[in-house]
Amino acid sequence: MKHSMFQWLLILCVTVVLTVSQASATRIDVPRLSPTRGVIREQRPEILKTGSSEEFQTFYYNQTLDHFNYRPESYTKFQQRYVMNFQYWGGPNAPILAYLGAEESIDNDLVGIGFLNYTAPRFKALQVFIEHRYYGQSIPFASREEVMKNASIRGYFSSAQAIADYAQILLHIKKEWHAQHSPVIVIGGSYGGMLASWFRLKYPHVAIGALASSAPILYFDNITLTPPGGYSSVVTKDFKEASKTCYQTIRNSWSVIDDVASQPQGLANLSQKFKTCKPLAKASELKNYLNDLYSEAAQYNQPPEYPVTVICGGIDEAANSSSGNEDDILNKIFAGVAAYEGNEPCYVNPSSNLSETEIGWEWQTCSELVIPIGTGNDTMFPPSPFDLSNFESECKRNYGVPPRPHWITSYYGGHDIKFILQRFGSNIIFSNGLRDPYSSGGVLENISKSIVAVKTKNGSHCLDILTASKTDPQWLEF
Repeated sequence: MKHSMFQWLLILCVTVVLTVSQASATRIDVPRLSPTRGVIREQRPEILKTGSSEEFQTFYYNQTLDHFNYRPESYTKFQQRYVMNFQYWGGPNAPILAYLGAEESIDNDLVGIGFLNYTAPRFKALQVFIEHRYYGQSIPFASREEVMKNASIRGYFSSAQAIADYAQILLHIKKEWHAQHSPVIVIGGSYGGMLASWFRLKYPHVAIGALASSAPILYFDNITLTPPGGYSSVVTKDFKEASKTCYQTIRNSWSVIDDVASQPQGLANLSQKFKTCKPLAKASELKNYLNDLYSEAAQYNQPPEYPVTVICGGIDEAANSSSGNEDDILNKIFAGVAAYEGNEPCYVNPSSNLSETEIGWEWQTCSELVIPIGTGNDTMFPPSPFDLSNFESECKRNYGVPPRPHWITSYYGGHDIKFILQRFGSNIIFSNGLRDPYSSGGVLENISKSIVAVKTKNGSHCLDILTASKTDPQWLEF
């Protein structure tokens, strides 16, 4: 299987790192930051066969609950999972590639993240995957549901605690395997990419370099003065490039949905038209579902599926009816839904339990990871600017505490990033695919000779670190 061209570029950058070092949007459901969501959703066979269980060994570290206080409860311990692959490791002094888990179990990372397995043979590197606290099997105390209902325990669920966990585990691994002089490269995608870059800045004595894939570290606290609609602007651009008629149909559909919903039996008609799993109580349920569907398709618009093209194909190929323009638009929108979701018994609001990611990510975005995503007049979505006041009220209602929208930049920095990092930062690679909506908050220009930006015009979210496929297009191969 060939490496992707993007992976090849990043391997060269990792080589440089080693060489240098040795020389109103009030909805809380912020689009999820995850490298593998699109991969697992499509169940790509080449990816799911990656890595046998024999190559991975699972370990548990007796982790400290609170790294930053000295109260008796701070010393409480919990079991944190990490997985190691020794297949290519050259032993002490050989590099360690550490993948920093994010808002999900590391099980998906083991099958979906191919970059480590491709890079390890070249450097005779040890592969390490560390699970983020409060996800997967790394849950303090009781069940995840009970933990998230306990405000005191929930308070230890933060990015700062997470990267301190990673530091503890990596130092433990180096000691346990007599690898004190092994250089460590931390790697992460999406939220994990943010963690990787922040880890390099906070723990330079542990990690010699970092690869941060699709990490929107500039999407906080108005760092770049980019309009909050940056995410939705890229989604719009993706759909418009796929098909202008598709884009226009989607743009026109929102007012049609509102108009139909306002009519007698309108919600019932929409429920029937879209085969909803339960009757719509309000038009916003359908609109939110469509918003999320289009956003997910754009974020994970990767080969060979290209979900944006799939949706637009369904919309553009839907036949016109004799009922008039409104009915035509709704028929086309539903055809796009069915093309993307497949032949399902029902769509919209299916009955299901919240996933661990949905539970955890809502808390994280309601506490410190305040990503101000809204929509402007220049997108295919109804204008809905981010409203911090409403967002704070909603989070306080759900969790009893307001978010801290300025904490990320206070703790990790971000403002004047080029000026600041030129003074002390080094050995960080920021990679972005420009079709990824989160690239609007990414580092897209080199900051220094060793803090570099790698971007690809047709890339999607975290595409560079995913497992290569035999169906990858030529521009993604070398």
